[in-house]
Amino acid sequence: MRRASPRSAGRGQALGGLGAGSRARAAAGSRGQRQGPASCPGRAGPGRAGAQTRDPVNVRCFSQETRWRAGGLAGSPADGHSAAAPWTPRAGQRLAQVPQSPRVACLRRGEAEARRFQRPGRRRDLERARDGASVCRDTMSSGDDCQPQIFTKPALGEKEVTELVDRVFGLKVVWIRLLPSYDDQNFHVRVSRNKDVAEDADEYVLKITNSEDSQEPDLIEAQTQAMMFLSAEGFPSATPYLTKDGNVMSLESGDTGPGNKKYMVRLLTYLPGTPVAKIATNTQIFYEIGKLAARLDKALSEKFHHPSVKSLHRGQFIWNLANVPLLDQYIYALGQNKYREVVEQVIEQFKGKVIPKLSSFRACINHGDLNDHNILVDSSSASLENPQYRVSGILDFSDMSYGYYVFEVAIAIMYMMIESPDPLSVGGHVLAGFESVLPLTEEERSALFLLVSGRFSQSLVMAAHTALLYPENKEYLMITAKTGWKHLMKMFEVGQEAVEKTWFETAKAYTNHAPAK
Repeated sequence: MRRASPRSAGRGQALGGLGAGSRARAAAGSRGQRQGPASCPGRAGPGRAGAQTRDPVNVRCFSQETRWRAGGLAGSPADGHSAAAPWTPRAGQRLAQVPQSPRVACLRRGEAEARRFQRPGRRRDLERARDGASVCRDTMSSGDDCQPQIFTKPALGEKEVTELVDRVFGLKVVWIRLLPSYDDQNFHVRVSRNKDVAEDADEYVLKITNSEDSQEPDLIEAQTQAMMFLSAEGFPSATPYLTKDGNVMSLESGDTGPGNKKYMVRLLTYLPGTPVAKIATNTQIFYEIGKLAARLDKALSEKFHHPSVKSLHRGQFIWNLANVPLLDQYIYALGQNKYREVVEQVIEQFKGKVIPKLSSFRACINHGDLNDHNILVDSSSASLENPQYRVSGILDFSDMSYGYYVFEVAIAIMYMMIESPDPLSVGGHVLAGFESVLPLTEEERSALFLLVSGRFSQSLVMAAHTALLYPENKEYLMITAKTGWKHLMKMFEVGQEAVEKTWFETAKAYTNHAPAK
């Protein structure tokens, strides 16, 4: 679950170990698109001439685009387009400045409609308008002219869920509670193997994946297999309860809404513990989280060899840190202010100072979202003055992708800064834990400041973008923004040299791999 990003579906167990974006799921991501398919379902193109779009609004928008490209709509070439070739952005061109094809203009009108339908009693109209406000997830596809995808969240009731658990897993639900989520649906359930006996019930999280992501079984399989692998390796990761057919997941027909929706269903073990976001953090837990980040990526990269792992090559997946430059397409959501100026600095510096170094970084498989809500802890001491914690659960594997070791430590630093009263010092403690397992190279260390800044930018920009599409959920989406902007601005105010000095001197002070007190 992504923290305060469109991909975040809720907190703690909300994603039952798999999270979505989850895209802040995160819708943009997620959320933007969390899963980032190689091609857009419903897009007409080479080899897909007969593909069908998925909803009336997008059919209308796509139809206008088709006629325009065929020369059927007058005036388009005058806007700078060619009917013979798709538009591609010029260097430095912002989304708000680009010439609009009929489909883009059509979808923009849908966004405007959605914002107007915020008056009481207009909920149904809002839902219809939001269909038209879905933004084409070009950054998550291989084409420049991708047909917009619409995240269709399941809406099963408790009765349907109870019947589903019985039919698919052969278990009786004795207690059920809906968990927070963004684009998936999750339930905390207690089940009994004996339909006549409710005692000694086991606890699970039933995860019902949205119908779009459910079309990527290989990626969901890779995430689930990674969880099983890590559990076998001694990591506190959820594992699936097998279906009656012996599978880790099952594609099931969904609710009674329009269309014949299919949802991937999994039943995952419920992990104990408290999210890091709900404890008084200290240097000891920051160190432990850094250590966990290194151990986790190292185990996945060196030992996880399931055939589905190839699906983790996710190209232009918006939440992969290598894709910070793609934020150019969403930065319009910030308007014109000092925040936008800082993000533009981050993007430009990232392009010039990080992208050229990627080939020198050590590659690995990243978890990709070790935030303060995706890590559960238990207290390992009775001391109230100096509590010691151990990690008891790792949640949300939906942002897994191939990346680099330094990405994981940067992501962990950024999210732990959110939870600290002294955020600029946090990086040194997380880095010390990480380097107790896997010391960074000089090239990797030199990129750390911009990687942390890049993750702040991803979370804040994508949250703002998604809040425009889903204004009724703005308060939730902007959780990170409450302190995130302050931390990012402070980092740039203090400067890279001073921040790095603090981080590196703090990390150096650790001896014998033990946390500094």
